[in-house]
Amino acid sequence: MDIEKLKLLLGIAGGDKDFALQFCLDNTTEAILNYCNLEELPAGLENTAYRMAMDLYRGENFGSINPDGGLIASQSEGDTSVSFRVNDNYVQSVVKDHRAQLNRYRCLSWI
Repeated sequence: MDIEKLKLLLGIAGGDKDFALQFCLDNTTEAILNYCNLEELPAGLENTAYRMAMDLYRGENFGSINPDGGLIASQSEGDTSVSFRVNDNYVQSVVKDHRAQLNRYRCLSWI
C-alpha cells in the first residue's frame, strides 16, 4: 500500500505525518490479514484497507499535535523516536465496520 495515496485521500501535504500514516497502513493491513487468516493482502481488499486506514487515522487523532486520550506512548528527542498506543477496541470497531467486504476473503484457520 502506498503512503502517498493515503495522504491524497486524507488531504495531507508534506512529510511530517508520514510515520503516523505508515503506522495506520501497517496496523490496518495487520488487522485485515489476522481477521481473514491470509498471508498477503489481496488486490480486492486494497480500497477497503485504505478506507480502514483513513478511519483509524481520523478516529485515533494521529494527526493532532496533542491527541486526546494520550495516544503517544513514548517519545524521545535524540534520533527522534515516537511510539503510539492504539486503542484495540477502536481497531476492532474499524474491522467491524468493513466486515461485509472482509468476509468475502476470510479463510478458515485451524488453531
